[in-house]
Amino acid sequence: MAGSRDVKRRIKSVENTRQITRTMELVATSKLKRATDRVHAARPYADALAEIVSGLYSPGLSEQYPILRRPAEVKRAAVLLLTANRGLCGGFNSNLIKQARNLMEHLRGQGVETELHIAGKKAVAYFRFRGEEMMTKRVDIGDLPSVDDAESLVAPIRDRFERGEIDAVYLVSSKFVSAMSTPPHTRDLLPIQGDAKAAAADSFIVSPNGDMILERLLPAYVRNAVYTALVENAAAEQGARRSAMKSATDNAGDVLEHLTRTYNRARQAQITQEIAEIVGGSAALE
Repeated sequence: MAGSRDVKRRIKSVENTRQITRTMELVATSKLKRATDRVHAARPYADALAEIVSGLYSPGLSEQYPILRRPAEVKRAAVLLLTANRGLCGGFNSNLIKQARNLMEHLRGQGVETELHIAGKKAVAYFRFRGEEMMTKRVDIGDLPSVDDAESLVAPIRDRFERGEIDAVYLVSSKFVSAMSTPPHTRDLLPIQGDAKAAAADSFIVSPNGDMILERLLPAYVRNAVYTALVENAAAEQGARRSAMKSATDNAGDVLEHLTRTYNRARQAQITQEIAEIVGGSAALE
């Protein structure tokens, strides 16, 4: 009888767990739809801005606008890593952390001094445990990142690049391909990479003032790149969480099926034993 009670308690526990994971799956599905809409809304502007800026480089402009400079040698680099603030999303956070670690090891192996900037509780906790120094530790950016969040995150790094304190900035985040495909991705944020297919800087006609436009356009490009990455990361997190919770819900169902069969067999054996005892007792009385 004690065995049956133990199995019954386990069935109740697994049922409660399945209810929680199913609820989290539904919540993630709802959030994923809104996050996906934000990704699709952000991409066209980001692509157009990147196409314009990639064709702006020239030695003259790089002297006037330090954000366009291209160091001959990278001696110091910054790695900006975006992760989630919460877990229960499969390998989402661990894959991003691994991507950043491999990048930093690669850079340091080439003699590049590397500094780490993080947005996301999971990465902050991981690198704090490992004793890694972090120059930026942001845990206040939620599921609905804004352009202001991106600006406050990247502005200090961008300013240091313009002052020549760092020679390159790498952005590690998830690339949102679909809800089922969110691979970690490393992007060369600075220096701005040129594109041979993009229009050359002298092919643009700017009005009213080219200097005014470039002063706003170039920082906006970097800010928007980080904003787009934050939006894609948020969508990727919800996609990963939905997949993880669906898998957990399905696994809980399998466990419940097994426990139910075990409980039924135990009850059947118990009932059979009780009948046998009654029959045996009746026979003894006769």
